[in-house]
Amino acid sequence: MPPNVSPGLGPLSGKDPSVLILGSFPSVISLEKGEYYANKRNNFWHIMESLFGIDRDLPYDQRIAGLLNMGIALWDVISGCSREGSSDSGIKDVVPNDIPGFLHENPTIKCIALNGFTGAGKWFGRIYGDLPEYPDIVVMVLMSTSPANAGYTYEEKLSDWKKIIGFAGRKD
Repeated sequence: MPPNVSPGLGPLSGKDPSVLILGSFPSVISLEKGEYYANKRNNFWHIMESLFGIDRDLPYDQRIAGLLNMGIALWDVISGCSREGSSDSGIKDVVPNDIPGFLHENPTIKCIALNGFTGAGKWFGRIYGDLPEYPDIVVMVLMSTSPANAGYTYEEKLSDWKKIIGFAGRKD
């Protein structure tokens, strides 16, 4: 990484994942804790609880185990960047993650869910376009779970995120 670039978090994936959820880049709180979606005001874990029954109050490692058991992998579009604060609008000096490499290593992925239009959706489109070498993977941009996306209710976000249910499934 260049000296002015902060690294993000690594991918979290179990055996034979079917859904890859991508954020843009972790928030300051997530980076400090080393946990995806660590900001309690972010709706991500609340939505995962509603969709898959993974209690949002469980310890982080148990929540992650629940996602992995549902065939869900987590990562970000951006491996590293420079940014003040947590806003996606402040992202500069982008170093992308190797999403095509991850897909090659995980041929069971059937869906990429991008968390937010102006975050993951924007950066994925700029870096990867429509991934023409993976025509069987559904790429969908979903409403951001971020607290900055206050223009939508929790119920509206949850309704949008229900689109991934048909791609996920228990692994045990």
